[in-house]
Amino acid sequence: MTSFNGVEVPAAGHKITVERGELKVPSDPIIPYIEGDGTGRDIWRASQLVFDAAVEKAYGGERRVVWYEVFAGEKAFNRFGEWLTDDTVTAIAEFVVAIKGPLTTPVGGGIRSLNVTLRQVLDLYACVRPVRYFDGVPSPVKRPEKVDVVIFRENTEDVYAGIEFASGSERVAEVLSLLNDKFGYHVRTDSGIGIKPMSPTGTKRLVRRAIQYALDFGKPSVTLVHKGNIMKFTEGAFRDWGYELAKEEFRDKIVTERETWILENRERNSSISDEENARAIEPGFDQMSEKQRAAVVDEVKGILATIWSTHGNGEWKNKLLIKDRIADSMFQQILIRPDEYSVVATPNLNGDYISDAAAAQVGGLGMAPGANIGDKAAIFEATHGTAPKYADKDVINPSSVILSGVMMFDHIGWREASKMIVDALTKTIRQKKVTYDLERQMAGAVKLKTSDFAAAIISNM
Repeated sequence: MTSFNGVEVPAAGHKITVERGELKVPSDPIIPYIEGDGTGRDIWRASQLVFDAAVEKAYGGERRVVWYEVFAGEKAFNRFGEWLTDDTVTAIAEFVVAIKGPLTTPVGGGIRSLNVTLRQVLDLYACVRPVRYFDGVPSPVKRPEKVDVVIFRENTEDVYAGIEFASGSERVAEVLSLLNDKFGYHVRTDSGIGIKPMSPTGTKRLVRRAIQYALDFGKPSVTLVHKGNIMKFTEGAFRDWGYELAKEEFRDKIVTERETWILENRERNSSISDEENARAIEPGFDQMSEKQRAAVVDEVKGILATIWSTHGNGEWKNKLLIKDRIADSMFQQILIRPDEYSVVATPNLNGDYISDAAAAQVGGLGMAPGANIGDKAAIFEATHGTAPKYADKDVINPSSVILSGVMMFDHIGWREASKMIVDALTKTIRQKKVTYDLERQMAGAVKLKTSDFAAAIISNM
């Protein structure tokens, strides 16, 4: 197509394509952008200036982004009478990579979240949220600099699938009858019902992306976060499927936490028996049934036979560590031991909670970027709201969109540009040249407008 939403595609640029799962990025990619509602207008203008300056300074004119506006939210409704046009969705799919400001979901029944719609229609199954601290940003915790984690949240399943039945409705009565009369459960008859689907397909593609990211960026670990001690066939299965994927597809590059215990026990005592090793790794081993004890011993034998030659004698310390944590424990861990976690893979609901909780430790959502990524398209986006009362006042912190652009440049392999933005943003905050949200919490800071903050970042490149 030569136009979308009646706007001509720029003739100067070229499309990003996907070949065998790999992005093919030209030196002048056409990248669609959605300006966003409310403060999105101010934020986008500032962010685009930063992006263009970074690309120019990093590559000396040899590369450039060709921006192409597409429409969603209020701007789309005012122009086309639709909150999200088919052309916008088609354009994002066509050009593979897009970036957006915050969008308002209109109040009223029957109108789905625009963000959720984009994720589901384009199958953007991984919500990726990097959370890191920038020196000088006010934080409610004592050691925010220990937080540097990238959260991969599954985006299409779990309770967010939207399969719900209202209390008292005819449809919920059918579901309750099935549960109570056919399957023998005892669910209160005035209940509302929500379904929590989780599949090996959805889990494994998320964990695959998290592990590949960790390997690409030299991260030390991937942690599977779940509530599998209670929800054994959904969240417990998420954990099991995650470990299966790691061993099936990345065996030579990874080691599980449990495997490290077995390998280290063997390294410390070369004459240790398989049963002694099993007893050392499994609390309550002696209280198990004979069949359970035999299963643990067989596990030890199998692991040593399979990976001792490649992972033994300390080689496991050079592998990517795959571990898991119960979700409620993880909330404590991310507070008191955040430096032990670098990449997290989690089901939908847990990821929603954990990403916002982690962001609070480093200064809130104003400093938190995000992305929704699938195998054929990716959208990078602000994680905060539209704050309409501040619209067009040139006062809002644009860092969430700017850092989402950093993620976008990393995604397309332009890491020189992304590093330049991060370094310049870090320097600007250290100079205490910030927007009002940070200035009011920082002694001796200089309050800048949105546009002036962007200029300060550019001057520090």
